[in-house]
Amino acid sequence: MLDKKAKDKIIEKFRTHDKDTGSPQVQTAILSAEIKDLVEHLKTHKKDFSSRRGLLKKISERRKKLKYLETEDPKVFKQLKEKLGLK
Repeated sequence: MLDKKAKDKIIEKFRTHDKDTGSPQVQTAILSAEIKDLVEHLKTHKKDFSSRRGLLKKISERRKKLKYLETEDPKVFKQLKEKLGLK
């Protein structure tokens, strides 16, 4: 789980305007950071199946948001994908 400071940094980096906290770009960036943390956790705790289930849920949620962005605004989708380092 991300702490408030880390989340605020991500929001500041990916927001589209001053009061933006819920755009798909911000949500996807936050999910990506949470996924990264969970992957690191699961490397040391291989039998933590409840965290694995949460990871899969977050991955599917991120996939849905990326698919939405791809259909709505392909240019923003491409930029976000490059910033986050996704395939």
